[in-house]
Amino acid sequence: MNLLLIQKEVQNFIKENLNQDLAKVILKGSPFQGVSIQEIAQQINGFHKSKNKLPLWCKTKNIFFPPSLNLEQSSSEATAKYKSELISNSRIADLTGGFGVDSYYFSSKLDNVYYCEINKDLYQIAGYNYQILPPNNGKIHFFNQDGIEFIESSKHHFDWLYLDPARRDDAGKKVINFEQYTPNILKHFDLFFEKADHMLIKTSPLLDLTKGIEALKFFVQEIHVVAVDNEVKELLWILKNKENKNPKITCVNIKEEENDVFYSSQEEEKNTSVDFSEPEQYLYEPNSSILKAGFFKAITEKYQLQKIAEHSHLYTSEKKIDFPGRVFKVLQNLTLDKKSLALLPQKANVSTRNFPLAVVAIKKKYKIKDGGKEYLFFTQNQQKQKIVIHCQKI
Repeated sequence: MNLLLIQKEVQNFIKENLNQDLAKVILKGSPFQGVSIQEIAQQINGFHKSKNKLPLWCKTKNIFFPPSLNLEQSSSEATAKYKSELISNSRIADLTGGFGVDSYYFSSKLDNVYYCEINKDLYQIAGYNYQILPPNNGKIHFFNQDGIEFIESSKHHFDWLYLDPARRDDAGKKVINFEQYTPNILKHFDLFFEKADHMLIKTSPLLDLTKGIEALKFFVQEIHVVAVDNEVKELLWILKNKENKNPKITCVNIKEEENDVFYSSQEEEKNTSVDFSEPEQYLYEPNSSILKAGFFKAITEKYQLQKIAEHSHLYTSEKKIDFPGRVFKVLQNLTLDKKSLALLPQKANVSTRNFPLAVVAIKKKYKIKDGGKEYLFFTQNQQKQKIVIHCQKI
């Protein structure tokens, strides 16, 4: 970490060039002795990558940004705040501290946060930023040390351990499964449960939930499928030293207003029966966290909905309800014959569910321009008949 970057004249130069073409800025070179243009570019690039993801960091004067890969792997403010609501008591060890966003928000809820990061630059950046960010109630203790080695040598017993393992292999390719992560969590359960009461693990949203439960030896008590603005960002696993083959699964879609939240379990999903129906007055599309969790049946029971077809994952009702996802007013339910196709709007937002053609092919075949206020869902009903549901978003 080059502290010359936080000198007033360097910071002013960075601010003046935030909206300039970065390639041209790099070509001009650095006007400052001891500060390379690559270091300046990293700060400009970091600001832009963090503008939506980490607004507090971007608003804070003289903040220091790490390389792009570290920012990519960092939690967002929204997901870090959500994680902080899941923990309690007084002491947590963040064994994979990284850029320090999760540790910062943990310190708003717990008295003592033990941040561990083996990368010296990241450790220095996180420690420096913590000093200039708005203070929280708790205190972060910073350790430039491997997290596993830290808890092995620590005399403390922790209420929580938090791990956000690296999800890239030696060649830099993204990996999905636990045994490919660094550190390999599966090798250290005895140590983890000797040193802590609970574990909170963040993983790739691509990880299969059933495989994850099995890989974690059925220690999983809860799973949180976390989406932000309908894009699944991470899976959170809460573990205790207690076998549980049917953990509670929380699906949350974090929004600017009120979050959408839905709870169920794999056992409940398995035991739920479903009624099917042609589209009625209203159509419902679950948010991405519910679809990721695979709650295609459980949601019908809670909201008293009928499903359009087994594999379409669209739902319907005669009366409008509050629903964790998108809600549409059905205008027409059409079959794919010439007479019906003549009724299709020339401009609409096209989606497919369990349909043989892709959206691009549909728009080309039926000469539909993209956009407008109307929506077309190309799908199949329970009788496997191809249909188009023409609707407006509410």
